[in-house]
Amino acid sequence: MEIAGYLASIFIGVALGLIGGGGSILTVPVLVYLFSVDAVLATAYSLFIVGTTSVIGSFSYFKKGLVNIKTAVVFGIPSIAAVFLTRAFIVPAIPQEIFSIGNFTVTKSILLMLLFAVLMIFASYSMIKKNKKCCDEEPQKQKFNYPLILVEGTVVGILTGLVGAGGGFLIIPALVVLSKLPMKEAVGTSLVIIAAKSLIGFFGESGETVIDYIFLAKVTAFAIVGIFIGMALSKRINGAKLKPAFGWFVLVMGIYIIIKETLLK
Repeated sequence: MEIAGYLASIFIGVALGLIGGGGSILTVPVLVYLFSVDAVLATAYSLFIVGTTSVIGSFSYFKKGLVNIKTAVVFGIPSIAAVFLTRAFIVPAIPQEIFSIGNFTVTKSILLMLLFAVLMIFASYSMIKKNKKCCDEEPQKQKFNYPLILVEGTVVGILTGLVGAGGGFLIIPALVVLSKLPMKEAVGTSLVIIAAKSLIGFFGESGETVIDYIFLAKVTAFAIVGIFIGMALSKRINGAKLKPAFGWFVLVMGIYIIIKETLLK
């Protein structure tokens, strides 16, 4: 299973490099089901892996001038604060056993995996549906809806802190709608936001968390290799056309996690 885990880690990077996001949603399931990492620890590991791969992925967007720094700062500040506080205080405060129904006990790990599965299902919908705005590259005058950006950034930060996913499927539409960014610029800017909040969230971990840095470095390295493979493939393959198929895969994975964490326990 360990070999399968490292191969899956490459696939996470390939997805990020090829379709510009979404691959990070698979990081926690790979860590939990292929590497047998505890769900709570997996969300911490995922923050580092997602953050590091997003840094690498954002370089090409920086070179092309497709990162809006002002937007990254405005959206990133509440998001970064929320993910840091979530990892430092909210996650450690969740009890190990939440509640019981008959012989079935909902533990902290099960709760986080179920929340993650729901997030995967929502993410899959955004990948599968055809978004007309994706093709709208007409430049618009940038206008910030600060109250909504504050709320959206905070919500994304809390979700990232809880389940360790980047949340690009939430950030990109928000940047397009609330900040009037063209799609390609929204993708590049979202990678910078994801990188910052994920890595800062990781370093906001409770001191009680024991991190296996050698294992973490290995998985991250494989994911980075995958990014470069994905970027190379993106020159020959239209990632946008693959996105719906990947969305269906994420949907199936989300449903599988719900079944495994409830009916198959």
